[in-house]
Amino acid sequence: MRASAFLYPWDVNGDPDAAGRVAALGVRQVTLASAYHSTRALTPRHPRHRLVTAEHAAVLYPPDPDRWAGRALRPREAGAWAPGDAYGTAARALEAAGLEVHSWVVLAHDSRLGAEHPGTSVVNAYGDRYPWAPCIARPEVRALLVDLAAEAAVRPGARGTELESCGWYGMAHLHAHDKIGGVALGDAAQYLMSLCFCDACRQGYAGEGADPEAVAAAVRRALEPVWAGRADAHEAGWPAVGRLLGAPLAAATLAWRTRAARTLQEEAVAAVRAAAPPGFRVLLHADPAPYRTGANPGVDPAHILGVADGVVLPCTGGGAGAVLPPFAPHARADTVLAANLTVVTGMGGAPGRLVEDAAHAAALGATELRLYHAGLASGPDLEAVTAALRALS
Repeated sequence: MRASAFLYPWDVNGDPDAAGRVAALGVRQVTLASAYHSTRALTPRHPRHRLVTAEHAAVLYPPDPDRWAGRALRPREAGAWAPGDAYGTAARALEAAGLEVHSWVVLAHDSRLGAEHPGTSVVNAYGDRYPWAPCIARPEVRALLVDLAAEAAVRPGARGTELESCGWYGMAHLHAHDKIGGVALGDAAQYLMSLCFCDACRQGYAGEGADPEAVAAAVRRALEPVWAGRADAHEAGWPAVGRLLGAPLAAATLAWRTRAARTLQEEAVAAVRAAAPPGFRVLLHADPAPYRTGANPGVDPAHILGVADGVVLPCTGGGAGAVLPPFAPHARADTVLAANLTVVTGMGGAPGRLVEDAAHAAALGATELRLYHAGLASGPDLEAVTAALRALS
């Protein structure tokens, strides 16, 4: 199976040994961040630093001034953590080491956008804004994300792209010094807490025949027993959403959100393809449950595989059995079903099980592997990856 390792430009730039070290793992491809959210990242092998703090979401290359001239919503350039054309510098070093480079683009996940333009953010049923989560139903947000997708994906030399967070983002997010774990929520409650009630979404619910005030009230009413400890906060699955919210209201919210996500995904992929050379592959990070939010937003497998060249699916910790089977029946001969496996032990990965996990994913239809994340992993983790890829070759 073809394997690709995720990397940040700062894992490579300033380290003359980085590209060769990644190539020596046995991967043929690198998925290199070109537009990324704020983060704090360990760099355990870099000769000049050990910790990189990306203070805000940014593009890791110089954005086209003509594309963004006069626009209030526009991508921000990185600061000292990735100056200039950090992506391009890293990509050239990786290509020189014999690696194929694909871009990695994070879209609807941008805390700085929400801080500077509060009206762009998801608003929950209690009126709380989520500044890290742009509302993808808003026309001005969609215009930003579609143009960002095209620009950040089609970088010089890139052979393809992976679009992360190309859909709804919600409550679940490791925000700065998160302290939201006092009541652990299952994905049904997470869905309710991730529903947006900005003016665009209120109109959307109304268009589906649901009074937005009634929907918001139903969300608050459904969650009150959860906050009070009188209900199971860990309920999961779409039937649980229906029990909490009521089936008709749940269906109306999902219909609106599915339409907004689908059209964004269609527009983003079309924009990338219009800017890209022939043969450029476009993949989306995704989850087969349409109501899911986050870095791997929910999609309809048949629809998304008719739009993109494939998907990248979260398969760590036995996740392959939940996410791969819904996609496999809709795959064409050239469809990419990439199993994303965390190989950083400290982040819940199991690089020592990579051979077994890859074989399990392949049996369920996976055609490629994604390894998260070669820059963050320890030395022993990378040794385990190298041994596993050798065994799989």
